[in-house]
Amino acid sequence: MTYTPLRVLAAATMAGSLSLGCAAPSDDTEAPPPPVEAVATAAEAAAAVWMVSEGMHAPESAFLDEESDALFVSLIDGDPGDRDGTGHIARLTRDGEVIDATWVTGLNAPKGLRAHEGTLWVADLDEVIAIDIESAEITSRLTVEGAVFLNDVATGPDGTVYVSDTNGYRIFAIKDGSASVFAEGEVVESPNGLLVDGGRLLVGSMQQGADPESAPGRLFALDLTTGEKTILSSEPVGTIDGIELDGRGGYILTNVLEGQLVHVASSGDVRVLLDFGDDVAADHAYDREHERVIVPHLFQNKVGAYDVSGMLDE
Repeated sequence: MTYTPLRVLAAATMAGSLSLGCAAPSDDTEAPPPPVEAVATAAEAAAAVWMVSEGMHAPESAFLDEESDALFVSLIDGDPGDRDGTGHIARLTRDGEVIDATWVTGLNAPKGLRAHEGTLWVADLDEVIAIDIESAEITSRLTVEGAVFLNDVATGPDGTVYVSDTNGYRIFAIKDGSASVFAEGEVVESPNGLLVDGGRLLVGSMQQGADPESAPGRLFALDLTTGEKTILSSEPVGTIDGIELDGRGGYILTNVLEGQLVHVASSGDVRVLLDFGDDVAADHAYDREHERVIVPHLFQNKVGAYDVSGMLDE
């Protein structure tokens, strides 16, 4: 399969992140293993349970909110790094019916989404925005001082919001209207995907988004209290965007620039579940009840749901 070069895609998705000073691996760095054969081919993956393109202008993140039974999609609708005011959030049903493609407007380049107690949190360049789900009103905008490229969002049980700054090599924690640095530097490995799982923060790195010659990103966890780092798989994954729990002790990830849906078992074994060919796979949602993964295809201006039942058994 021929892919658009990582360097080209990274420039588009990371809004200039190739200028970052990510160090390439040294000569004695162990070469990554050969690609794992996908469970389904691109042609099979194209047979989505549902697919929607109506109003889906550069969809970056999908989030299924169980409390409101709504699927929210962040739409950049412009350049991923521009302050153009064209970004917005769409509201859909979990079956792909578009309720309102412009549910909330007035954003710039919204990316990660996550909700806590009726509030939808959105990462938007250097801002973290709170939206009241019931009223669809923006209730707060917090500019995060020092942020370079805010990307994904996770929420803790106490309401703390965690936001990855991929280009800044930081993860911020937001509590009571103020932001602080939760972790930074080499330990966070150019973080993108985030998810709170109990007392730890799951992190997916995407160092190749900044430097295609660097080692592929991997999945790890940071203890929310101590910051202690635990590697969850010794196998590299790629440019990790979305992270969701599979309900079996493992994880479902997207490798955004290679257009793949990836499973990491509790044992750390890595398998490619679906290969979308030339379609990128951005920050996904998981409908556990129906065993469907909902994938924003960023550059293709569409969002699709894919049946993964039977694929997650270890």
